[in-house]
Amino acid sequence: MKFSDLKKLVEHPETRAGRIFELTIQSLIVTSLVAYSIETLPSVRKAMEDGVPDVVTTLLTTIEIVTVAVFTFEYALRLAVADRKLRFVFSFYGIIDFLAILPFYVTLFAGLGRNVDLRTVRALRLFRLFRVFKLARYSSALVRFQRAFIAAREELILYLILTLVMLYFAAAGIYFFENEAQPEAFSSIFSSLWWAVATLTTVGYGDVYPVTPGGRLFTFFVLMVGLGVVAVPAGIVAAALEQARGRDEQATRDQDEEVD
Repeated sequence: MKFSDLKKLVEHPETRAGRIFELTIQSLIVTSLVAYSIETLPSVRKAMEDGVPDVVTTLLTTIEIVTVAVFTFEYALRLAVADRKLRFVFSFYGIIDFLAILPFYVTLFAGLGRNVDLRTVRALRLFRLFRVFKLARYSSALVRFQRAFIAAREELILYLILTLVMLYFAAAGIYFFENEAQPEAFSSIFSSLWWAVATLTTVGYGDVYPVTPGGRLFTFFVLMVGLGVVAVPAGIVAAALEQARGRDEQATRDQDEEVD
């Protein structure tokens, strides 16, 4: 296969071969995530930790080896066809692709060594969840989400800063009203931050709540502000998504006119 054919296979999913390649990777990502979920079942996890081979553990191990081998080949292939290889390595998808295969090789090489406590290596299994993000590469809708976030990044950064300011204000306010009545629950502004987060996000777990009239009135205003905290970013992203969708539709119309 020519280099140009490999490049089309990887970077042009609109072709028949590219679509097959794309669907194959998507299927393997979902399969690996299902296998990872099955591994967390107590009986399966115990059998794998004890090294007791059976049909299920053997199948799960085989799935892991096959998927990692394919993902490694995909990563190497994308690196080979990339015009700017260093840029690909440090790009968002390049990092995600690398983290998706990293835990397998770290665990493998750590297991080959002596006097290595694998309990610390097991924490790297969490990075296998990055395979979820690999799906983003193969969805045009998720690509529009990425464009929308990039287009609205200044507004979102400003919103984040204002939210942090409101969190501090809410924590300081509830500390002022509730510290004397509940010195253990609201012992400082830092300990009051949990209440501020739960209230501003309108989650309201109920584990810590005000008991004084001033604290309850203050909580009412914080809850009103919290409704906006939840709604504002949704509106910003929705507007940016509409613009991204409009640009994609316009680009499609322009291509159709050129063909005609």
